[in-house]
Amino acid sequence: MKITAQEEYGLRILIRVAGCKDAEGMSIPQLSEAEGLSSHYIAKLTRILRMAGFINSTPGNKGGYVLAIPAKKIIINDVLKALGGALFDASFCGTHAGALRLCTNSVDCSARSLWQMIQFTVDQLLDKMTLHDLVNTEKESVKMLNHFLQQS
Repeated sequence: MKITAQEEYGLRILIRVAGCKDAEGMSIPQLSEAEGLSSHYIAKLTRILRMAGFINSTPGNKGGYVLAIPAKKIIINDVLKALGGALFDASFCGTHAGALRLCTNSVDCSARSLWQMIQFTVDQLLDKMTLHDLVNTEKESVKMLNHFLQQS
């Protein structure tokens, strides 16, 4: 199980935008410098986040990106799925059928039940976390994460 670069950097960009105190938001060059990523890649990620409804662009020379909705309403699971999709979904078995049109284990697959359980567990945690929870120091975020884990 891997977190893609797009998911990692997209989430980090969203955290930066959420933490920005400037009403104009953060521009692509500012985000590029802050994250050490190319402007082209930042533009790609901000487009995905904008199309998903998490951020808006502000007009003008000093324009940038701001949250489209309050950080407390942005669910981390929704963000990660917009950036890369779920770990496991209904199309998974069809894309891992090997050389055949239909997976040889499509009727009885113990591996599928494992992936479904992992996805369920990840969803349980990520559905509870909002962007607001992550606009903190790492130490504060760890406390918040431990709180969520204890509730599960």
